Amino acid sequence: MKQFTETPEMLKLLDQISEKGLDRKIYSDLTDGDGNQYVDLVQEGGGVLGIALAGYTWILEKCGIRFFSLAGTSAGAINTILVAGLSEIGQPVSGKIIGILSKKDLSEFIDGNLRIQNLIRRYIEDKPCFKFFVFLNAFRIWRILKKNLGINPGDEFENWLSACLKEAGIINLNDLRQRRSSIPVLFDRSDNNAEITRLPGLQLIASDLTTKSKIVFPEMAELYWEDTDDVNPAKFVRASMSIPFFFFPFKVDNIPNAGETESRSLPKSETKWRRHAGYYGKIPDTAYFVDGGLLSNFPINAFHIRSGVPKKPTFGVKLSAWRESYTIPVTPGNMTAAMISTMRQLHDYDFLLNNPDYNSLICHIDADAEFNWLNFNMEPERQVALFALGAQKAVRFLEKFNWEKYKKIRQKN
Repeated sequence: MKQFTETPEMLKLLDQISEKGLDRKIYSDLTDGDGNQYVDLVQEGGGVLGIALAGYTWILEKCGIRFFSLAGTSAGAINTILVAGLSEIGQPVSGKIIGILSKKDLSEFIDGNLRIQNLIRRYIEDKPCFKFFVFLNAFRIWRILKKNLGINPGDEFENWLSACLKEAGIINLNDLRQRRSSIPVLFDRSDNNAEITRLPGLQLIASDLTTKSKIVFPEMAELYWEDTDDVNPAKFVRASMSIPFFFFPFKVDNIPNAGETESRSLPKSETKWRRHAGYYGKIPDTAYFVDGGLLSNFPINAFHIRSGVPKKPTFGVKLSAWRESYTIPVTPGNMTAAMISTMRQLHDYDFLLNNPDYNSLICHIDADAEFNWLNFNMEPERQVALFALGAQKAVRFLEKFNWEKYKKIRQKN
């Protein structure tokens, strides 16, 4: 952990926090008895760039900020479940996350065929003759994809995350719900310190290819499991981070009421598939999930209040650059990449265009400008640099953020 948090650069950032009064600044009207301030947090997906998210949350906690409702996709879902599961609400958690990351060899998540692993490394490191080696392994790649629809099982990741949660006392969804329902006494400073009793939200985004649905876990877990209390939350994240073709799709078998069709005569409130997913067909026996980023890589609308002034802001943290360049699709490869990128972001961009007040709530880390999001072989010093980038951008964001100004914008709206 020290290699991340005790570098000269990080110690300088901590000095800036004190010098600029960022640990005494007002960020929210929701507080606890210890003076901590609460915000909702939405984290974008982005592969190994998620290390920067830990740097971001670490700085926020150093400034007395704690996290209430949480949402995230893919890498954002990983940090979200760790924030939600490793500590009770109100307790600092980023240090624990950093400790876990510092001990994990990320390359172990690439758990597929050894030759394919070497091919992935060759691509990431931009080694010569990459296309030649793809040609030599074309049949092997095709055979693996035909059988599994991906090249890495993803088992190593799920087992690792399950172990992290288990060590923190989280074995199933019931454990997580109990932890999330234990909140400190919270007060609204804008209303004579009235007590707040509402429970926090949690949203992990995944894409169900079987019914073509955007799925929000754990809320929609009842669609796929009979006993949701007994489901390991690591499965929700495994579904959310299933990068298409890079990992096997996450698969759920023996779905409740498979083969049946919900009666259209029933009120929507008495249905499950219609209510959650707007799905009217036969319930499948098996569902296949891929990366939630395919539909919503940055679910910033997760806790949106349509009218009125919120008691706390919804901070969003983006790992990717904000549409600062364009793409000319001159080859099938970059055309495919451009189409996927468009699909991943369009829903979220549309929300932000219609709710421009959120622009002042978003921290842009822009990590993809300097780091490769698929580089699971990233050297330790590069991981430290990525963490530091998230921390640096967090300090700049907190300097600019003005809670009173934001509330006035919402009052006008």
